[in-house]
Amino acid sequence: MEGKKKYITAEELKKHNKPGDLWISIQGKVYNVSDWAKEHPGGEIPLLNLAGQDVTDAFIAYHPGTAWKYLDKFFTGYYLHDFQVSDVSKDYRRLVTEFSKMGMFETKGHVAFCSLASVAVMFAIVLYGVLRCDSVWAHLGAAMVLGMLWIQSTYVGHDSGHYQVMSSRGYNRLAQIITGNCLTGISIAWWKWTHNAHHIACNSLDYDPDLQHIPFFAVSSRFFNSLTSCFYGRKLNFDPLARFLISYQHLTFYPVMCVARVNLYLQTLLLLFSNRKVPDRAFNIMGILVFWTWFPLLLSYLPNWPERFMFVLTSFAVTSIQHIQFCLNHFSANVYVGPPNGNDWFEKQTSGTLDIACSPWMDWFFGGLQFQLEHHLFPRLPRCQLRKVSPVVKDLCKKHNLPYRSLSFWDANVSTIKTLRTAAMQARDVSNTAPKNLLWEAVNTHG
Repeated sequence: MEGKKKYITAEELKKHNKPGDLWISIQGKVYNVSDWAKEHPGGEIPLLNLAGQDVTDAFIAYHPGTAWKYLDKFFTGYYLHDFQVSDVSKDYRRLVTEFSKMGMFETKGHVAFCSLASVAVMFAIVLYGVLRCDSVWAHLGAAMVLGMLWIQSTYVGHDSGHYQVMSSRGYNRLAQIITGNCLTGISIAWWKWTHNAHHIACNSLDYDPDLQHIPFFAVSSRFFNSLTSCFYGRKLNFDPLARFLISYQHLTFYPVMCVARVNLYLQTLLLLFSNRKVPDRAFNIMGILVFWTWFPLLLSYLPNWPERFMFVLTSFAVTSIQHIQFCLNHFSANVYVGPPNGNDWFEKQTSGTLDIACSPWMDWFFGGLQFQLEHHLFPRLPRCQLRKVSPVVKDLCKKHNLPYRSLSFWDANVSTIKTLRTAAMQARDVSNTAPKNLLWEAVNTHG
């Protein structure tokens, strides 16, 4: 006891770090969110990943000022005895306050309207190209437009998942279902489940699902120890098949990206029909049914199976640009093993992200996510504001001697392939004790 306040230490707080006994600290006040975790709009996983820690920076990043009033009902009556704020966190919180006073979190421009309008126009072009044209070239062009439609629709879904892009929460949820489930066939519920975990545990090999692509890809040789995924709750086995595939991942990266959507469709179905609690499960399933109605029906209007195969592969290949971009933002950045630490929020985001430099007129193409660091630091910030805050973030990184990496699209690809090739060569190393198979040995005996 100190005065009238009750205190606990950081070590005591760490003991409350599991389901049913989940405490967190925000600005030195300790809250019991054990029961609330399952009702948390962002899901239970972000809270579990940061359980037993001070999570002030993460809370500030993800919640508007109106969220603070809901904390009192979770207050335990305890304060964190050895609560300290680093200089980096002080500067970060000052920036959030300044951006809020400037109204930057509420000023969203007309991005959502323009994006939805472009999606509608592209959908009309696709329908016209397939239904009214007989030329194979028209069908090929329609497939390419469909790929671009999926890219832009995904950006709208991404934006609406981080902040409200429509006039009300109801319309915002509708926009998520339409742009995600109905148009792309990928569940917004699946996206939120994985994406929130990715943001909180950015580039943690065992906590970030966006790096867990065994047996196809491994960005670090630490995956060769068959890490346990704390997100999926299973072991990521580095077996003979994984060794063989990863040995050539720098060569298979782009071909795999061309069909990566198949995995997203599969992951969507696995989640929606699992025993896991899924918010708005019925609406998500209805949206997926809409997609799997119009897309096969559209393909049926093509004259033959070769053209249908060409149409699907072309649309997937165009959309692969977006899948590649998401990989470029993180694959060649720094990685670590273990849970995220609430006390180094800013540092972890700068360490695990990479920006893609481009001209302002290309912002629409990258959906604002070329400013990956800025987006990770300020996930509620509308994409039209990310370019504006980029110089400020760069200066703050320089002030605290933290990395700020911004590469051209070409150089980011080169960096990613180098990372994959390094891990591939390590996977081929015969001195590695990971299991081998006869095919691997036959191919790699002579180097």
